[in-house]
Amino acid sequence: MELIVFDLDGTLLNRESAISPYTSETLRLLSEREIAYTVATGRTLHGARAILERHRFELPQAYKNGVMIWHPTQQRLSSGAVLTTAELDSVIHACLRERVTPYVFTLDEDEASTVYHPPLQSKVERELILRWGIEEKVRAHQLADLPNGAIITHVSAIGPSEAIDAVFRSVEDQPHLVAYSGIALEGQQWRWIDIHHSGASKGGAVQTMKELLGLERIICFGDSDNDLSMFQAADESYAPANASDIVKSVATAVIGHHDEEGIARFLRERFALDA
Repeated sequence: MELIVFDLDGTLLNRESAISPYTSETLRLLSEREIAYTVATGRTLHGARAILERHRFELPQAYKNGVMIWHPTQQRLSSGAVLTTAELDSVIHACLRERVTPYVFTLDEDEASTVYHPPLQSKVERELILRWGIEEKVRAHQLADLPNGAIITHVSAIGPSEAIDAVFRSVEDQPHLVAYSGIALEGQQWRWIDIHHSGASKGGAVQTMKELLGLERIICFGDSDNDLSMFQAADESYAPANASDIVKSVATAVIGHHDEEGIARFLRERFALDA
């Protein structure tokens, strides 16, 4: 038995960050054939929940690049490697030094997520709160209220490219931290950054999910650098035509563009879903 694992943005989703009707129908066909599938994404659970609703995602799912696994049937989160107090302090200082707001994500005793952050510094940061779902669904508090002993899953931030690049450089020198960065707003010089412990990754998360489900093989789809660890853990890995060059270079094969339903078309042929 195989486990299919999808990245979301730039892979399963189209340019409108949605699952197209054709892709939705493909997922239905997979489900009816009892072919297991799930997601491993850089998004938060709350940033993906509305997208995945009604598309039969019922198995454990990896969020924030493998930092957290959501167990839908049990309605709970579990976490991998988390940040130490010293690592968190270093990241916060790097962000504040560049005048960007760090969003500190925690996993609470009731396995919900709370976010702590200092006062916001720009309109774009306020827009980011809406994108991340840091509103009603996720509890948000001032950074000064962060309790001792909190379980820190990751830190995220958004800011001008120069500032985010500076934060990235400060993090890459630390052996137990890993950072991913990308464009936050198309056509504008704003970038996002996610920082977490190097022990947490998509690759580790999909291996955990494979073992939880008792499956034998992993087939994965992804387009960005944060998918590389997942590709290494998989038996087969496929990159859409829009993927980065490094992802294409290590993929089993390059398939259709994400905005042309390349993943869905490949799956229909691979598993003879139209037969």
